[in-house]
Amino acid sequence: MTTDSTHVTIVGAGLGGLTLARVLHLHGIPATVHEAESSPTARAQGGLLDIHDYNGQHAVAEAGLMDEFRAIVLEGHQAMRVLAPDGSVLFEEDDDGTGGRPEVYRGELRRILLDSLPVGTVRWGHKVSGVRALGAGRHEVTFADGSTTVTGLLVGADGAWSRVRPLLSAASPAYTGKSVVETYLYDADTRHPATAKAVGGGMMISLKPGRELFAHRERAGTLHAYVGLEEPREWFDAVDLTDAAALERLATEFTGWAPELTALITEAEGTPTLRHLHALPTGHQWERVPGVTLLGDAAHLAPPNGEGANLAMVDGAELARAVAAHPGDVEAALTAYEQAMFVRTAETHGADEDGHSLQDLMAELHRARAESAPNNAEVRSTHT
Repeated sequence: MTTDSTHVTIVGAGLGGLTLARVLHLHGIPATVHEAESSPTARAQGGLLDIHDYNGQHAVAEAGLMDEFRAIVLEGHQAMRVLAPDGSVLFEEDDDGTGGRPEVYRGELRRILLDSLPVGTVRWGHKVSGVRALGAGRHEVTFADGSTTVTGLLVGADGAWSRVRPLLSAASPAYTGKSVVETYLYDADTRHPATAKAVGGGMMISLKPGRELFAHRERAGTLHAYVGLEEPREWFDAVDLTDAAALERLATEFTGWAPELTALITEAEGTPTLRHLHALPTGHQWERVPGVTLLGDAAHLAPPNGEGANLAMVDGAELARAVAAHPGDVEAALTAYEQAMFVRTAETHGADEDGHSLQDLMAELHRARAESAPNNAEVRSTHT
């Protein structure tokens, strides 16, 4: 057993947990991050993230890593296209370099955070098997190898299925009714030129009720697609994605869509990845529990909306600022952090709920296309 009365103990080496550790380090506050993965390269870290100038980039700046961040931005990838299922262009926006949501690889963003921490800050292969309260704001964390640590400040940055959350809340993520199948096309400009043209230089969106196609252009002509379907989990149990015929089965759900779009399914390379989407209850909060808190998806998991990584990093930076602003008073720090975080999350998720859904946006774009001249600069009706 180790006892850490001064260190901040963080469970989870995702973007939020690492941002917390980095900003704490800048304030001279030691932290240890416990991560279940065996190494930084134990698994792929996903595709592109858009880091927003109104939240995520503030966290990057707070971490003192803006120069490193700018070095990993993919220039030109803020371009966006919205296509009707027949392939016609409903909306198109080029990347002129002035946009506020530059795209970066999640893995590269994680790397610059890891590289900014003192050696040994992250303890790899430390899978949490249990946590328990000891009283007076102290908690014991037990790991799968049988070792334990005791801490006066425990932070659950361990994602959707957090092992720390039950200390604070009985809430657990529920299935949203939608799942996503991830696919890839490689060297698309040469091997899949029509699809590469349809996707364009950045992100492409095409959808109708219950069915969605999102695609990002990555480096070297790679197209990373997300095939979204609103179906019960049991529906997907009958689809064996290790079987090549499964892609044809999925493609039948997009019958009538343009072939350059369905090629994101039928021409996919490698084994697709199925992801069921879950969310915590809207407005998830908890009463103050001494010595422990949550950040990121552990605190406010929501359906993908472009804000998850940004909010997690802001949570990490703001929690570190609160700890630094209340030396020797953990409870004052956690109270200040949680009150602000609950408001910030509610405002972000509330804006999503009050604003138009993607289906509403598509309907508006269809109407605008019908009402606009063919060469309208904002809404174009030409085919790809």
